[in-house]
Amino acid sequence: MTISAQLLQRADLIGTQVITRDTGRKLGVINQVWVDIDQRQVVALGVRNTLFTGEQRYILLDSIRQIGDVILVEHDDDVIESLNTYNYSTLIDSEIITETGEVLGKVRGFKFDPETGDITDLILASIGLPWIPAQLISTYELPIEEIVSTGPDRIIVFEGAETRLRQLTVGLLERVGLGAPPWESDEDEYYQPITPSSNQLPSGTRSPVYPPQRSRSDYEADWETAPRRRRQPEYVEYEEEEYEYEERPRSRQVKPPAQAMPIELPESEPTADPWEEPQPIRLEQRQKQEEYDHE
Repeated sequence: MTISAQLLQRADLIGTQVITRDTGRKLGVINQVWVDIDQRQVVALGVRNTLFTGEQRYILLDSIRQIGDVILVEHDDDVIESLNTYNYSTLIDSEIITETGEVLGKVRGFKFDPETGDITDLILASIGLPWIPAQLISTYELPIEEIVSTGPDRIIVFEGAETRLRQLTVGLLERVGLGAPPWESDEDEYYQPITPSSNQLPSGTRSPVYPPQRSRSDYEADWETAPRRRRQPEYVEYEEEEYEYEERPRSRQVKPPAQAMPIELPESEPTADPWEEPQPIRLEQRQKQEEYDHE
């Protein structure tokens, strides 16, 4: 591999064209850099037809023959169609915190040795978006030896690592005195207000406290918003009057015995059959019978 010993940054490779050495064919441009964070090494580069469009392909770092204004590979077969990137990371926008939980910033880039792929430094800022110009935000450089452990989208470094950072650029806000490094406290210092001497009271004297004055509209608003309560009826207790009752003996009335009613028995036995149905009475017979009854 014909590569200079100078360290490269991730930003130096993004957008670089990939060309084959034997045919001079353009294979695409670099759009991503994949890192084995456990080994602290760059392992592969991502390739697309353009920076944002096209099918995602990969070039292993061992397949690169030259890195300069363009990246040269030997054959078309050096660009592979698939790569298991599950165990790899881009490191971009990963949060960097100390062992005590102090936030230092987010990763926006890194430096590495193109011969071996070893990462030497992390480039961090308060915002981990690499497309934001470094002139607008302050950037810092952190040695890779400060890393204690790594996790998904998080890198833990030694306590006090902020004192070993090297500032690369000064942001626009920091130039005008409005910005500050991420690890510095964002809380404003508390200054006790100083009371003018004309408003100060002598010791032992209490200032009178008056209730706030309320306007008529305030009372009307309270009346409208106050819940309405139904008036409960008032109960009046009355004294119970004592009445004396005299028990009088009641006379028992004895009813006379009922008189026996005489029963008239027929002198002779009936000639008609009692089980025979009665014959209908003609009108003439009925009238005669009624006359006999009246007599």
